[in-house]
Amino acid sequence: MRLLLDTHTLLWFFMGNPKLSDKARLLIEDNQNQKLISVASVWETVRPAA
Repeated sequence: MRLLLDTHTLLWFFMGNPKLSDKARLLIEDNQNQKLISVASVWETVRPAA
């Protein structure tokens, strides 16, 4: 399965945030699933705050 992770999901996963559901966490951790992120998510996480 392909998973397109939005910025919040990506950050919540890496930070261990409990707002990420158990189902989402299990899907992300499953090595059989392909994880994709948008270039926009990369931009949102590295750009300086305005």
